[in-house]
Amino acid sequence: MPVTLSDIRAARRRIAGSVIVSPCPESIPLSEITGARIVCKLDNFQRTGSFKERGARNALLRLPPAARRRGVVAASAGNHALGLAYHGKLLGIPVTVVMPEYAPLIKITTCRRLGANVLVEGRDFIAARARADTLAAAHGYTYIHGFDHPDIIAGQGTMGLEILEQVRDVDAIVCPVGGGGLIAGLALAVKSLRPRVRVIGVESTATGNYAAALRAGKPVLRPRRPTLADGLATLTVGANAFALARRHVDKVVSVGEDWIALAILRMVELEKTVVEGAAAAPLAAMMAGRLPELRGKKVVLAVCGGNIDPAILSRIIEKGLVHDGRLTRFTAVISDRPGGLAQLTRVIAESGASIKDIAHDRAFSGPDVSAVNAVCTVETRDHAHIAALRRALKKNGFPLLVAK
Repeated sequence: MPVTLSDIRAARRRIAGSVIVSPCPESIPLSEITGARIVCKLDNFQRTGSFKERGARNALLRLPPAARRRGVVAASAGNHALGLAYHGKLLGIPVTVVMPEYAPLIKITTCRRLGANVLVEGRDFIAARARADTLAAAHGYTYIHGFDHPDIIAGQGTMGLEILEQVRDVDAIVCPVGGGGLIAGLALAVKSLRPRVRVIGVESTATGNYAAALRAGKPVLRPRRPTLADGLATLTVGANAFALARRHVDKVVSVGEDWIALAILRMVELEKTVVEGAAAAPLAAMMAGRLPELRGKKVVLAVCGGNIDPAILSRIIEKGLVHDGRLTRFTAVISDRPGGLAQLTRVIAESGASIKDIAHDRAFSGPDVSAVNAVCTVETRDHAHIAALRRALKKNGFPLLVAK
């Protein structure tokens, strides 16, 4: 059953009042670092932290009474499961979700807290889907596909309608692509009403479902690889989503994991908002120079979710600081006699750097028992500051064994 603009408009009426119209503010700091006029569509502000509520609510409301009583089942790495769990509870519809083993812990625990029956099974989405199909057959549940069900696609398309009303002079919308449900619905809505607006997809280099489908002319399976953008790791783009997206999406680009990590840091630091890897992909593409044609244009970034594991977030922030030249580590050889460490810290302080951690390594410091290796982690301003610090250390007689 093909999805139409009328379906998206009907979905918007159906979910009104239960799914928020998320804010869409312009960002001065992100505009400064990308060279475009950046606007962020903040669907990470939804109750469950992602755009998936749009499609989930719409699909649940479209169920006949008998199917509502029996309940629904889905395979999901997290956000679709959260949307179904939350709105299923509000509507009194039992929800079972099968989450693959790589699903973030925060999404598993939140989904259970929202009242869903959660099973963590399967090494990837395909295995989780197989288990969900078995449950559907055994219990009469309705399976709701997270990115390819027509009602899901129509629900996600409501984001496109909101963007066109909130940013009337938009030139382009940059949207992450995993299974394709969001970009398919969004692109259909946008291109139906304002064809001149460019819709551009962004994938991680570790996923690439949509680009692979374009090359093959149809959805194909991709092997799962580790990625910060777990929401994009669906192994394939949906058939219905792909059929719509290939007609309406102007371009798709890929961006590396390092850039996604840095984009997460930039959103925390500059926008004061927490996003997951998939939601950071559009900004990552802009920062990495993957979309030079958008410089000076009014660009909306689809910030689609904020459900990132706090432990992962802390590691990403530290990696981003290293990438930025704001955190460095080196090993300096110092005297093991009184005053040796004080001399080292004085040079670091006079260089304007701040010491986070120092560890002494005596066992592996070589044959000179009067010397010790000092492993230092230091906060700096940027890469130029690191270079200046290294010069100061060498000038004052502290040779560096390892520097990063």
